[in-house]
Amino acid sequence: MQPSAGTLEGGAVTLGGPGRTKIRIAGVGKRFLQAKTKLFTRQWTPGLEALRNINLDFPEFSFVSILGPSGCGKTTLLRIVAGLIAPTTGSVTIDDKPVSGPRPGSGMVFQYIGLFPWRTIEENILFSKEVHLHRALKPGDREAARDFIRLVGLSGFEKSYPHQLSGGMQQRVGIARALAIEPDVLLMDEPFGALDAQTRLILQDELLRICAAYKATVMFITHDIEEAIYLSDQIVVMSRRPGEIKFVVDVNLPKPRDAYDVRSSPEFLALRSSIWKALRDEIIEAGP
Repeated sequence: MQPSAGTLEGGAVTLGGPGRTKIRIAGVGKRFLQAKTKLFTRQWTPGLEALRNINLDFPEFSFVSILGPSGCGKTTLLRIVAGLIAPTTGSVTIDDKPVSGPRPGSGMVFQYIGLFPWRTIEENILFSKEVHLHRALKPGDREAARDFIRLVGLSGFEKSYPHQLSGGMQQRVGIARALAIEPDVLLMDEPFGALDAQTRLILQDELLRICAAYKATVMFITHDIEEAIYLSDQIVVMSRRPGEIKFVVDVNLPKPRDAYDVRSSPEFLALRSSIWKALRDEIIEAGP
């Protein structure tokens, strides 16, 4: 992964990663239009600049977190990579193919997962697969859905309805739903942000386990510095709006991360302190 600007103060940043480049973000900027109505005529003019000159390469099978102040364009960047919105400038390619709309190989997990309350967990996952792949269900799809339910630790809840599950269990369904389309890219927008602290810690470990079992390139949006360090191979820290890359950090902590108390290690604490200092300065300069 190549930074567009800056390095982490107090230490050298070793960039790059194993494997070939999976996702390439080249010169991406985003300026949203704003509407002005005059004499019953609506005119669109350039408005908020959300992103400016983002250049990143994601190595295949890497887990990369995006951190930054509120409003810095993290979610906008993820939606551009997902093909849900178009950049104003620059381009995104996955496997050297331009992203011009949603692609079958990209799965998304949101903070609010929006399960259909009238469908069972298995039916929610099957519906996602049918819609995303634009085809009728095949005989093996139901067993495949159950495989992903087992993968996220929800065996026995296939016939349950969303209201019968806790918030953490529903979020596991969201992960299973994204995996059911067999993605090679997993895009996660603060998936644990609405959960209580204990459930969040449990699901962080579960996500690492799932990622080890199911190989994909992961782009993870979060406001939580400790979460980013615990989960990631690399962390991209963005500036206040318009979002630019402030620096990129390699997280060289041993894996599996749940095998020991990594959060209390000197390396973990040093990363947390340095990243927080940079983010705090951005937040203070941005003002209330």
